Amino acid sequence: MFLIDRDLPCKYLRFKTNVKFKFYQMKNTKALALPLFMALLFILFSSYVKAQETQVKVTGIRSGKGKIILNVFRNNETYDNQQPCKVFTFDKKELANGSLVVTCRLEPGIYGITLVDDENGNGKIDKNFIGTPKEGFGFSNFFMEKMKKPVFDDFKVDLKSPNNNIVIRVKYM
Repeated sequence: MFLIDRDLPCKYLRFKTNVKFKFYQMKNTKALALPLFMALLFILFSSYVKAQETQVKVTGIRSGKGKIILNVFRNNETYDNQQPCKVFTFDKKELANGSLVVTCRLEPGIYGITLVDDENGNGKIDKNFIGTPKEGFGFSNFFMEKMKKPVFDDFKVDLKSPNNNIVIRVKYM
């Protein structure tokens, strides 16, 4: 804040810092903090999307040994690169007549879900010397009829509505 001293000519100005200057700074900080806080709240609430309970029914499981692994992919690129956005692992304790119903928490969106029946519990799908899977596998709402690996669009599911029925039928080679 510049103050003009009446005893000095106009060209001489004196800079004076006092409590008013500090108060002015504090008032500016408070004035800046409120919009900043509101912007932060807006970002938090706008990015918050409630995850919903999604039930996946797995059928055709041949053994109660091991675990079921679900890999969730967002698009074709993550599927091709084998980079799931989420991985869920389930015990087979509730297995009844080769079927198991599991629950996953997923945000609304479009996903592709793959399944591995990890019978030996090593966390991956085991293959024989020519690359054929030795353990069971499956895809959301898609049963692989041919020996060709499906593309993402073949097994993608839309989880934007709360009532989604996802069924994965396990295939063994």
